[in-house]
Amino acid sequence: MRFSSFYSGILLDIIKNRRDIRGNRFIKKEISQDTLNMIFEAFHYAPSVGYSQPWKIIVLKNLEIRKKIFDIFNKENNKAKAIFNTKVYNELKLEGILESVVNIVVLFEKFKKPVLGSLHSDKFGKYSVVCAIENMWLMARSLNIGMGWISILDEDKVLDVLKVDKDRFELIGYFALGYVDFFYEDSELKMLNW
Repeated sequence: MRFSSFYSGILLDIIKNRRDIRGNRFIKKEISQDTLNMIFEAFHYAPSVGYSQPWKIIVLKNLEIRKKIFDIFNKENNKAKAIFNTKVYNELKLEGILESVVNIVVLFEKFKKPVLGSLHSDKFGKYSVVCAIENMWLMARSLNIGMGWISILDEDKVLDVLKVDKDRFELIGYFALGYVDFFYEDSELKMLNW
């Protein structure tokens, strides 16, 4: 299939308008299963080293589990507040764990045997997972669904809450996903002169 410059322009527009969404933007509107499936289909079409597809997605809707993750975030965020110690940082809403309708956990499944292109390091497997995350993010944005990467977390504690085998999996990303009231014209941190 040949693509015209028309599609290239659309893709570039989606890329330019991707945003890291904070909890103060999410609205309570459910995402249909068909829409989630489309987002996950984009995720699975990412390139992966040696066609290993070394990823696993956990979809979290359970509020009790999300509250436990939120507690982990709060502990880590308090440490960060002590380091950054600025008014801007203290006023930032840096997550949407409870406000979004769904949380997505993305894991790297550690290689059990040699993988083509990754014999000397598993980092290429992890890079593959990050490519899949970007696909998911861009598809979500094309559907006017916001996505926020919550990185202020203690990986071991998150995996413990989720009862994930740490010998087999590594946390790559934890995301809030949902419809939003609006998307900023530019990066929020850029607008705040971070």
